[in-house]
Amino acid sequence: MLTTKRYEYLPFEEIRFHPDLENHRTLDARKVTHYEEDILKHGLLEPLVVWEKRNGEYFLVGGFHRHSAITSIRGKNPGYFDRVDVRVVAADPDEIRALNLKLNADRLDVKITDYFDTVIHLNNANWAKERIASFLDRSVSWIEDIIRYVPIMNQEVRNRLENGQLSWEKAKRICRAVRDAPAGMERQTLQAELEMTSELPSERPVKRPLNFRTAKSRLRDELSANPSGSYSVQAKDLLALLLVLEGKEFDETHLASVRRTFPALFEARKSGSRARGSRRASPAPQPHAPTS
Repeated sequence: MLTTKRYEYLPFEEIRFHPDLENHRTLDARKVTHYEEDILKHGLLEPLVVWEKRNGEYFLVGGFHRHSAITSIRGKNPGYFDRVDVRVVAADPDEIRALNLKLNADRLDVKITDYFDTVIHLNNANWAKERIASFLDRSVSWIEDIIRYVPIMNQEVRNRLENGQLSWEKAKRICRAVRDAPAGMERQTLQAELEMTSELPSERPVKRPLNFRTAKSRLRDELSANPSGSYSVQAKDLLALLLVLEGKEFDETHLASVRRTFPALFEARKSGSRARGSRRASPAPQPHAPTS
């Protein structure tokens, strides 16, 4: 079972990289630069998440951009950030891999393809679909679709889906067409489907404006700042909120309703107002005298 063992002030150089744990996306240089400037100014306000595989053996699970930013800071400022705040977790390797995906996919620009390998891995590790869905804050039907279609998905279809050239619905339709094609006609069917899709007007998937974990975090921040705050809502407002959080069937009317009724969900508070997930905020770094 995944548990947080403790929070610790860990020597930075003891944090290692595990080959099965990654950021799932090439690091964004602009984001690294932003974190570098922010950390130099305010300190590390949110701890890195590390997996203690064995006693004293730590692998990075969450916080890859911040880790890269600190590495850059240390290269330019010897003695800075010799130690950093970390959240030490313990779990079996499958749970750690799922946590790695969950932490690094909790972004507005997450792509469905970021989930594919981990969902398939957990399914092969005999995780129940309900458990996978609960862990990743997704619906069971969404998990079932990945398990059903990804193993039979052509790489070209996957590439187009990842690049935004195909919607998830169109990718599933192509997979079904190839699966149901007469024996020996699979390749021709695939090419015909891809050509037909290429001839249609470009349809980029709608960027998901809000996810469940972000909404929950921002609402907690709002309640912390204003404990007596309240909302006046109608049933249609609640439905709009659920549709936007689900990210599948909402339109601009639903989004406008949520922005109007729950403005705090779209307004992140200043990061310095609270060190989320940490016992304390790190003080702004000071240069240390080099040790001999």
